[in-house]
Amino acid sequence: MAGPLSGLRVIECAGYLSAPTAGYMLGDLGAEVIKVEDREKGDPTRGTSALFGASMSMPTGENVLFETANRNKKSITLDLKKEKGRELLYRLVAKADIFCTNFTQSAIRKLKIDYDTLKLHNPKLVYGLATGYGLKGPESAKRAFDSVAQARSSIMYALGGEPDSPPAQIGGPVFDQMTGTLLVYAILAAMVKRERDGVGQQVEVSLLGSGIHLQAYNINTALLRGKQIPRPSRRLMRNPLANHFQCADGEWLLLSEPQADRFWPSFCGAIGMPQLEKDPRFADTARRRENFADINAILEDVFKRRTRAQWTAILEEKGEGIAFSPVLRPNDLASDEQALENGYVVEIDHPGIGKVKMVGNPVSFSETPVKVEGVAPQFGQHTEQVLLDVCGFDWDQIEELRDRQVI
Repeated sequence: MAGPLSGLRVIECAGYLSAPTAGYMLGDLGAEVIKVEDREKGDPTRGTSALFGASMSMPTGENVLFETANRNKKSITLDLKKEKGRELLYRLVAKADIFCTNFTQSAIRKLKIDYDTLKLHNPKLVYGLATGYGLKGPESAKRAFDSVAQARSSIMYALGGEPDSPPAQIGGPVFDQMTGTLLVYAILAAMVKRERDGVGQQVEVSLLGSGIHLQAYNINTALLRGKQIPRPSRRLMRNPLANHFQCADGEWLLLSEPQADRFWPSFCGAIGMPQLEKDPRFADTARRRENFADINAILEDVFKRRTRAQWTAILEEKGEGIAFSPVLRPNDLASDEQALENGYVVEIDHPGIGKVKMVGNPVSFSETPVKVEGVAPQFGQHTEQVLLDVCGFDWDQIEELRDRQVI
């Protein structure tokens, strides 16, 4: 059965990760996504060798960043600096529903792919734009990347562990992912408006705005009460049932129970320390907060007596529903049954590598399934197909475009 966006066509002129993330998510939902790449350079992520010190090269030469951001897409090559290349793009836009880009405003104007230009060719077009800092303000023209947004949005001060440790970055393009996700949200809202009133429009989302949105509760806490939420230091955690502890095998287990008094008796029995329940120092939430250093030290020792698997089994059997979780590494998700059963991680048959696990789509539909093929296109793989099927060209016209170095 076709996906919920089957029949919609998306034209993507974008690089790196924010707008391409929106493109792959729309493709997951069944839209036809045509990625327009520069005929010489292509998407810059194709050649990104490392990120945060980690290699992005796969065994067969493909790039992890490009592979992640460009599944379910068709790739065509066009030289948009040439008038004929732009004419081809306009023909595609005329037969599309959505256009996505995250090029800088100066590049968009130079290439003549701004919203005011494209809507002349398709008045009902929904134009999705991802920026760095937003379209307004003194820094709207500045270049920005994920780490820049992490710094500017204040999240780096929420990270870093202990209160006196320096600000810390998230090791990966999390804000690019969030920006792409919010861009899909905006695009689909604009599509609803178009279906109702026949009106297209431009929608815009920025890395900075997405980073602030991601922290709405944290930032509102600071804005409304004048103090930010403190970093959750393990050594200063005042609720012992909201802390993480290292087990005998070196692995970590997180407790996350706000209803501490409700679960304290069963927890004490489960860990083999029933005497803690009656200890006057730990009798209720207020007492445990006063004596947090003592109880945390006791639990540090207790959890090191068994492996994480053993503690998991014990808490599952005797914890009476207390909220807890193993602290997993990214590689652990490849065998995490809960993630696999829900399609959050999926197995795909990659033509170059074989069967591999990749991140799936977190949304499910009862009638129109999400499609996660997991394979990004080769450079220019679908150029001829798109020109034949969408633009109605014949092979002689395609060869002429190739001879003129337009494709």
